[in-house]
Amino acid sequence: MSESLAFRDAHRDLRSLTAESEKRLLRRLAAHMPPGVSSDHLTGLGFAAMLAAGAAYALSGTSLAWLHAVNLLLLVNWFGDSLDGTLARYRNRQRPRYGFYVDHMVDMLGFLALLTGLALSGHMSVEVAVGLVVAYYLLAIHVYLATYTLGVFHLAYGRVGGTELRILLAGANLALFVWPTLHLAGREIMLFDVCGSLAIAGLVATLLAATLTSVRQLSEMERI
Repeated sequence: MSESLAFRDAHRDLRSLTAESEKRLLRRLAAHMPPGVSSDHLTGLGFAAMLAAGAAYALSGTSLAWLHAVNLLLLVNWFGDSLDGTLARYRNRQRPRYGFYVDHMVDMLGFLALLTGLALSGHMSVEVAVGLVVAYYLLAIHVYLATYTLGVFHLAYGRVGGTELRILLAGANLALFVWPTLHLAGREIMLFDVCGSLAIAGLVATLLAATLTSVRQLSEMERI
């Protein structure tokens, strides 16, 4: 049997708050997508939108109006990033290894661009931005290792997936117009530093819990 035929795609586990309604919407969008538009086009669109969102974040340091551009670009990113796989499945033109690798390398680079722009804007300190990138990457490493070893690809944890994260980020962008800083424990702290620190804590807690669960599962699967 050839290596291509022997490959087994991982089971996709998506149980986020918006998962069911999002699936229905994406299937409708895929059904009406012009034949000339491919999954690769959508992946490229999503990646370009994330790079542009990072640039808009950097520019928002001079004018908060650029945050509206960030929110619009997050929507464009959702469109490209979420629809590319659905379109491939709808047209039965799936390339699971290629799609998995390209899609998630693009995601990692896009996230780095977004946080770089946010740090350059001055709305988030460099230390918090770096901590958030490290925590996000560590959780991503866990997800990819678990996908390989357990055969299950988790797209959400605690009912929160990529779509929910985009919604939360867009809401934080709007909140920045009203509350650029918060007074906590007698100190004035930037809103995005508070949000970023909470996100880091949430990612680390999720990583620890998911790692322990995976270790237990693997230990049971490979008892000596």
